Amino acid sequence: MRRLWVQLALAFAVVALLSVVSAALLANRQTSADFRGFLAQSQLQESGLAAALAVYYAEHGGWDGVAAVFDNRGGPGGVGAGRGMMRGAPTLVLADPAGSVVYSTAGGVGGRLTAEDRAAAIPVVADGTPVGLLVARSAGQAGLTDAGERFLAQVNRALLQAGLAGVTLGALLGLALARGLAAPLDRLAHAARRLAGGDLTERVMVAGSAEAVAAAEAFNDMAAALERAEAQRRRMVADIAHELRTPLAVIQGNLHALLDDVYPLEKGEVQTILDETLLLARLVEDLRELALAEAGQLRIEAQVVDVAGLLAQASEVFRGLASDKGVALAVSVAESLGPAWADPDRAGQVLHNLLANALRYTPAGGSVTMRALPSTDAAGDPAARASSAPMAVILVEDTGPGIAPADLPHVFERFWRADPARARQQGGSGLGLAIARQLVQAQGGQIGVTSTVGQGSCFWFTLPLCPPEREHHGSTGAPVAGTA
Repeated sequence: MRRLWVQLALAFAVVALLSVVSAALLANRQTSADFRGFLAQSQLQESGLAAALAVYYAEHGGWDGVAAVFDNRGGPGGVGAGRGMMRGAPTLVLADPAGSVVYSTAGGVGGRLTAEDRAAAIPVVADGTPVGLLVARSAGQAGLTDAGERFLAQVNRALLQAGLAGVTLGALLGLALARGLAAPLDRLAHAARRLAGGDLTERVMVAGSAEAVAAAEAFNDMAAALERAEAQRRRMVADIAHELRTPLAVIQGNLHALLDDVYPLEKGEVQTILDETLLLARLVEDLRELALAEAGQLRIEAQVVDVAGLLAQASEVFRGLASDKGVALAVSVAESLGPAWADPDRAGQVLHNLLANALRYTPAGGSVTMRALPSTDAAGDPAARASSAPMAVILVEDTGPGIAPADLPHVFERFWRADPARARQQGGSGLGLAIARQLVQAQGGQIGVTSTVGQGSCFWFTLPLCPPEREHHGSTGAPVAGTA
């Protein structure tokens, strides 16, 4: 009895039963009253009383003394006196053409006919002119003959049979509907238990009503998201273990070599071990920062940022490295670009990461260019289409080898490298771009990349332009939720 489909089926059956019983009682009552009224009207028409009243009115010119006509016609052996299927005489009412009662066999004069009486009234016509309305009113419990009782009994049996058929049909239909409503819930419960048991590939069949389809689709979307999250977690754990293994193996091998006197205990050997520990520390710090960003725990100190100054500062930091590699470093800022509303430290961190990557992969004789312009001036540029709001667009363009089209969707993933061996040798942890994406999104911007193999790459990100009313205000240091 606790099953939902059983409860719904019983509810449908009870509703059908109550509806049929109510309809049957009302129909029986109305049928009985209408049948008695019909019998009374039929006997009245057969009695010839309307014709007698017409003759009386023609002879007397009015209804004074009309009771004599009713006494002669409505007494024993008159209207309704045991004739047909009805026992006893009905109440006879005579009214003028306007509906005012002039005589009633029940006694009393006055009042008006009801709309129901007027609809059933027999007109009294004298010399072609309507002079009155004759009505037979049957008492609610007027006796019926055996024939009348049999007729009403047959009507009641028909109503009972129809009621039983209606209840049976309602119960069967309710059972089918209840099973149809409960089946999707059973499938969801079964799939949820499978999902809780670790089977993240479990999905439910999308079928049924619009609500059942919506619930099934929502469950499947949730299951797919959990499966992706689990795969991402496993991949991240594997990537972290892989990244930690190399420096730990170097440290362990070098220490064993020192202990076994394979390597002399010199500063150079100790420096090698120190470099690997620094690499480990940088990797751990990058992981911590990425985790904070994805959890929305990084504090973003939003304030007015001079974009031109931000690019000039980054240029000074990397100019020496660019000169050592023989790479030209250029800066271009549009005069129409206003200040941005962002965290200067976090924005600088993103810019430094993109610059470091560009210089790492640009060969000698190449160039790296930093550009900044408002999104309204970046017609045709992907950064301009990234947001409909006015934004500051910062681009870092290089003349390196470029990125293959198949690799572009993975550029901002954790630990992704187009050339893992080469990137690790150059000191990359594989987390910089993933962190950069989180930092940009936490400040309300977007980040992306376009690239052509053999020609170079263009990394870009956007920052909100500073609203005029905030240009003279300070920072609003507050945590801003990152996005995964």
